[in-house]
Amino acid sequence: MTDSNTTDTLREHTIAERERLADLLGGLDADGWAAPSLCAGWRVREVVAHITMPYRYSLPRFLLGFAAARFSFDRYADKAARADTARLSDADLLTALRDNIEHPWRPPRGGAAGALSHDVIHGLDITEPLGLPPAPPRRIALVLGNAAPNQFAYFGVDLTGRRLEATDADIAVGTGTPIPLSAKDILLTVTGRRPLP
Repeated sequence: MTDSNTTDTLREHTIAERERLADLLGGLDADGWAAPSLCAGWRVREVVAHITMPYRYSLPRFLLGFAAARFSFDRYADKAARADTARLSDADLLTALRDNIEHPWRPPRGGAAGALSHDVIHGLDITEPLGLPPAPPRRIALVLGNAAPNQFAYFGVDLTGRRLEATDADIAVGTGTPIPLSAKDILLTVTGRRPLP
């Protein structure tokens, strides 16, 4: 794999991240699946349900649910994840991930970079509280390097006057006073999972 931002490279990293997550999840017991994630109110199993939702939902099903949630994606995603974990076992969710490692899904307007971001960010939602290994710094740097500034605005993080510089990858976010952090900690910060240092 190269470190370029080509669609092929992003896709290779997406597949590798899904394989990595499936292997980690395969080693969890019931307590691990029931552990709280970094997504408020979601356990590990709800996060996996959310990650695999694009593989399991048809477009008409998604659109109907989205409309029923009054066109709030957050409201819809929460309802869907909770409903899915009520009817699917942890083994079912893991199978949905394993069977779709090479699935071509890309989020609307997100492209290949959006697919990678989705899996890496939600992967951290699982691995961080469980103390499991994160995605490699190079993969996280691809997520950071391919995000438009307004994408991080969604998370409500204000980087004014700060430049978060990775100590383990060639990436920085923001302008201003340099703050050295690992690539993982930068991504957790800009997505609102960790407070600004």
